[in-house]
Amino acid sequence: MSDTASETSFTVALLGNPNTGKSTLFNGLAGVRQRVGNYPGVTVEKKVGHLAHEGRHYALVDLPGTYSLAPRSPDEMVAVDVLLGRRGDTPPPDVVLSIVDASNLERNLYLLSQVLELGLPTVVALNMTDVAQQRGIAIDVARLSAQLGVPVVEVQAHRRRGLAELKTALAYAVGGAARAPTSPFPEAFQREVDRLAAHWAERATGGAAALPRYLVERLLLDTAGYLTAQLLDAGHEDPVELLDAARGRLAVAGCAVPAVEALARYEWVAKVLEGVITRPASRAVTISDRIDWALTHRLWGTLFFLLMMVLVFQSVFRVAALPMEWIEAAQGAVGDWTSAHMSEGALRSLLVKGLIDGVGGVIIFLPQIMILFLFIAVLEDCGYMARAAYLMDRLMVKVGLSGKSFIPLLSSFACAIPGVMATRVIENRRDRLTTILVAPLMSCSARLPVYTLLIAAFIPDRSYAGGLLGLQGLTMTTMYLVGIVTAMFVALLLKKSLLRGPTPPFVMELPSYKWPSPATVVYRMVERGWSFIRRAGTLVVAVSVLVWAALYYPHDAQVVEGPFRERLNDIEAELAQGGDGDPRRDGLRRDVLRRDVLRREQARLRNEILGAYNRQSYLGRLGRAIEPAVRPLGWDWRIGCAVIASFPAREVVVATLGIIYNLGEDVTLEDEQARGQLVAALTHATWEDDVNRPVFNVPVALSIMVFFALCAQCASTLVVIKRETNSWGWPAFTFVYMTALAYVAALITYQVGMWCAT
Repeated sequence: MSDTASETSFTVALLGNPNTGKSTLFNGLAGVRQRVGNYPGVTVEKKVGHLAHEGRHYALVDLPGTYSLAPRSPDEMVAVDVLLGRRGDTPPPDVVLSIVDASNLERNLYLLSQVLELGLPTVVALNMTDVAQQRGIAIDVARLSAQLGVPVVEVQAHRRRGLAELKTALAYAVGGAARAPTSPFPEAFQREVDRLAAHWAERATGGAAALPRYLVERLLLDTAGYLTAQLLDAGHEDPVELLDAARGRLAVAGCAVPAVEALARYEWVAKVLEGVITRPASRAVTISDRIDWALTHRLWGTLFFLLMMVLVFQSVFRVAALPMEWIEAAQGAVGDWTSAHMSEGALRSLLVKGLIDGVGGVIIFLPQIMILFLFIAVLEDCGYMARAAYLMDRLMVKVGLSGKSFIPLLSSFACAIPGVMATRVIENRRDRLTTILVAPLMSCSARLPVYTLLIAAFIPDRSYAGGLLGLQGLTMTTMYLVGIVTAMFVALLLKKSLLRGPTPPFVMELPSYKWPSPATVVYRMVERGWSFIRRAGTLVVAVSVLVWAALYYPHDAQVVEGPFRERLNDIEAELAQGGDGDPRRDGLRRDVLRRDVLRREQARLRNEILGAYNRQSYLGRLGRAIEPAVRPLGWDWRIGCAVIASFPAREVVVATLGIIYNLGEDVTLEDEQARGQLVAALTHATWEDDVNRPVFNVPVALSIMVFFALCAQCASTLVVIKRETNSWGWPAFTFVYMTALAYVAALITYQVGMWCAT
């Protein structure tokens, strides 16, 4: 708590499981006054909002969704540390707002019993009361509040009902006296906790701080050893022996660990709910039950899921196309305007090719991200996302993941950036990291220009099965399968090595279906989009500027333009004489044709100059330096240079090849003439040291496509991985393993292809 001149500030911690509507309630209280980041040192998301009410200011801390305060993961550990005031980056909470599902009170009060054990002022938000009423469940809220000993407020977060009463309850709670902790455990268990706490407090050495009593209790219950490794160090004497001895005494006393916790807490829950809940004599079949009969059915549910994913995928891929074109056009217009109002030189090139193109390279992904998170927010808020994860769990568990990994991986086919960001729905840290690390292997839309160009140029247009199958289409399909199969193999390998650990049991509540809140959906969509711009934008632009510098410098005009300057000056002088004339007059037609020829010659010379600058640049020199390493793949230095230049974004490779082969920097696959010129240039390209040996053939084209299918040629994706994992180690690992994998696969593809061709 802190005092200011105008108002008093308090910290409110929001706690609840993911299906209680906690995020919706948080958005209803905080509105737009919130920010999202990561807790320092961990990958756990930190969401903080602000609420002003009756002269008081409340900082709302939305803790990670959890079913229990028994820390077995970084998310749960963060929640416990914040509640105990053990994190320096978050003030200790003045009040805990515990959100519970009124239609499933027994399960939700388990978590509340752990909160009450901390002795913090607590307010209970009884959410989803409308769902409880639909099921015929009646709750005596006043009696529940009396038996819990804390305020209980009925709310319907998605309809913003009860928020005023909830704010009033929070004001009373922060101004009241501290409440005494309540423990449901038997006396024998509490005595062992007191004995361990006293022992470690007396014998701690090396500056080890005394542990809060709640954490000592959790250590005694944590038979898996997660907390022992997290909390106890060399300053604590014989932690394992002490804990084992205490557990042995409890077993003799009939309080076997860890079963004693579930027995004690659910016994407490039963007492609290005595006379509180009235249920119908027989459970009514609800609308959710009827819908689930179809949507969780092995056949019909899977078919509906596939149709839903096709809708999501097509929307991300196609609906986003038009706004992406608008962004690209706006980027081009700004670049053209800047070029027209500045003289040629390094500053203009930096602004246009470095900054404007860099910013555009970030913003162009925004429509895909917002559309994807629009669907995710709708599916989560209406309750379908849990069903989708349930259906896909049987498939994903075969590679060590859970059903929650499926949607992020599927969305990565459109773009890996929103796919990586979508992994936030995965609570298990190992599953989340594994999904992040394999998501870039899905063939995203940025790889399509590479596939399209090389398939059209070098894969024969042959048909099979009476014209139903085409070799070019099969090649495109194979490129997608390469990414999918490799991703499954890498995921399995990671879960058995670097991210070793058992596949977590798939335990998930299936929330009742409800209409999604438009305000919540729009907020989540906008928040994720802004989060991407804020987090990834600056670093991607920085990378773009570095690549621009590598392509621009040393920019020795005397060396590069010398061989072309005299001819260019002659053309410019001839074009400067007189106007274009009227081509309808016979006397001027010959002059007009002559001037057209001169303009084409001028454009050709300028393209050659641009290509010469590219070859002279540091990036071009690097391409020549790595040629010995890429020769086994069938590549010359020009292909190597294009691959390096495409690091910020894979689709840049087409424009880079256009520059290298003196076709200019505006080569696109949408321009049929430019595409034909580039295909012709690639087809006729020869090795510089052997003019009779073509650079490109079918094995080389396949080698390049396989490399791009598996490599990490996307700076934006790597930056987002850094932001999502809160570490540069994971994007570095992703880049290294994917590049090595791509190199080996491309090497095998080329060598086998050449062997088959001979």
